[in-house]
Amino acid sequence: MPDVTPDVVTALAAASGQGPGALLRILLLASMVGAALLAWLLLRGYRSNGGDDSNND
Repeated sequence: MPDVTPDVVTALAAASGQGPGALLRILLLASMVGAALLAWLLLRGYRSNGGDDSNND
């Protein structure tokens, strides 16, 4: 079995030198999906019941 530890260490060192770009992209995408889901949940409560508002007592 070949020893892949040096390859993993080299890959991690190269990735850490690139900065927080990947993490920030993931956080930005997750926040956009969360905002869209929150907007959908809030706005569906304002939807009328089939357009018939005459039964509101």
